[in-house]
Order: sequence, then structure tokens, then C-alpha cells
Amino acid sequence: MTTTTVRKRAASGALIGLALGDALGFPTEFKDIPSILTTHGPWQRMELPKPAIVTDDTQMTLALAHGLRTAMDRGLLTPLRMERPVREEFVNWFQSPDNNRAPGRTCLVACNLLKKERLPWQEASQIDSKGCGANMRVAPVGLAPGLSDEQRAGAAQLQAAFTHGHPTALAASDLTAHAVRLLAQGADPAGLVTLLRTYAHENRTRYYHRWLGDLWTYSHDPSPEHFIARGWDECLAILDRLQYAVRTASPEDDPCLATGAGWIAEEALATGLLCFLLFPGEPLTALRRAACTSGDSDSIACLTGAFAGAHHGTDAWPTSWADRIEYGGDLQTLGALWDS
Repeated sequence: MTTTTVRKRAASGALIGLALGDALGFPTEFKDIPSILTTHGPWQRMELPKPAIVTDDTQMTLALAHGLRTAMDRGLLTPLRMERPVREEFVNWFQSPDNNRAPGRTCLVACNLLKKERLPWQEASQIDSKGCGANMRVAPVGLAPGLSDEQRAGAAQLQAAFTHGHPTALAASDLTAHAVRLLAQGADPAGLVTLLRTYAHENRTRYYHRWLGDLWTYSHDPSPEHFIARGWDECLAILDRLQYAVRTASPEDDPCLATGAGWIAEEALATGLLCFLLFPGEPLTALRRAACTSGDSDSIACLTGAFAGAHHGTDAWPTSWADRIEYGGDLQTLGALWDS
């Protein structure tokens, strides 16, 4: 008898999942729970909008993925090799007529500055911003094959720093990419928060000079180690809240009450993870719960979709949904290149 091993296609699952979450949460962003329920009915039965339009979350994920792919096609991923193509993709997104999905101010300001080719990216980075725009788009770094731990962490932090220079934005992006990678590799969701806490402790004072250059000097910190530790400490604090919420939160309650509204990077990570961990075996239910939240619903659901898709692969998502998501062909093509 011949046994056939079916690949779960984690990269495709994660990229499609994040776009589905983005589209599902787009109409509910900026609304409270009663308003969402009045408009959309019970959250357990929320349906993908028609048409399934995404936001800047998916657009910037694609921009990063294309830039990362270009850099890796040219050879070993290094900061210098990554900077130009990702910077160009971010500027192209900024100048695109399709950039009309209520993008965050930090991304707009920073990308406008990134247009100035001779301006060091550190001067474009918004050093005091830790908005979720830093890590809503980072999933491709967790999915790209063949990267070392240092390359993956450095790339995750660098792409965040192009726009959001706050150390918590860097740490949360690193953690988000690491979570996606762990799930794609088959990590047990039940032990995921512990693994993330260990990773945060191990990296608490590790500043990636080669990737970040002198970014830390734009802050008021006395040393690069002090700078980056501030970010990891805020992430460790939110992971504590997440660990408690996974044990105690009711699936019927707004997840934002437990781990934050998701407008900032560490809360988007935690609340997106909470929705996934409340329903680790039910990816659609997790996505619907994430979309029915009182905070940054599209970004929260975007991250939930990336986590669930990385864990389950493409089987997580109904074909009837995946086939009509905006940018679906682009997402499928990129996913197929990185599926393992």
C-alpha cells in the first residue's frame, strides 16, 4: 500500500487567511459590538462581504512579500539587499490609486519620506509610533523559507522600522513573525504563548545593529540595549495578559476587553492570537470572533487569519471564500512559492 503525504501548504493558508480576516473585519472596524451584531447578525455566522475587499493590511503585506521575494531572488538576505526592494514596494503602495482604504497615518508619513531616495530610512521612521501597521504586514517574513533565526528576526524588525520606529513595534513584529513560523512548522497552539515568552526573554536586550543601524539614537535611550528592552518588556507584559486570557476569557465576550483594542502593535498581536487560541481547531470561528471586536477589527482578524492559516494550511478556508478574495491570485502565487 502506498501512503501519500499531503502538505498543509502553510504559506498559502496564512496569506489567504490574513486577507480573509482583513476583508471580514473591514466593515466592522470602528464599530462597537452592539452595532456589529445589529448589522451583521450573530458573530458565529458572519459571512464574507460581497465583494470581498481588503484594506491596507493586505496591500502592505503583499508589498512586503514582493520586496522580500525580490531581495531573496538576488541572493542571501541581508539588510542592504532587503532595503531597496522593500522600500520601493512601500513607496509604490503609497503612490498607488488603490491606496484608498483608510491607511494609518504613520505609514503614510513614513512612506512619503521614503520616497526621498537619498534620505536614510532611519530618518523616515516614526520613532515614537508603535501602531499595528508594523506587524499587520509581517507574516511573509515568518513564511519565507531558508532564513536563519538572525535573518528572520532582523528582517521582521527592519520592515517594521521603515515606518514604525518604536521598540515595541520592532519587538511585536519579531514576535508575530516568530509565531507564524512556529505554527507553520507544526507547533502545538497550547504551548505557543510559553514559546513566545521564552523567545522574548532570550532576545530582550539583543539589538540587531547590522539590520537597524543607528535607529536607537533617534530615541532618548542611553544605549541600544535599553532601547530594545523597552519594546520586549511591553511585549512580555501583554503576553502575560494573553496567557491569563486564554485560560479565563469567555468566547462570547469581546476579546478586546482582555488583551486590548489592537490599535498598537503588541495589542494587535495579543488579541489576534487570543482569537486564534480560543478556537484553535475552528479557524472560521476564530476569524469571525476576531472580526466581531470593538477595536481594530480588520487588523486583529488579519493576524488571526495568518495564525490559523499557518497552523491549518489551506484546508482552513472554504474554497467559496478563498476564490473571491481581492488579490487572491497574487496571494496564491506567493503562497505557492513558499509552501512547505
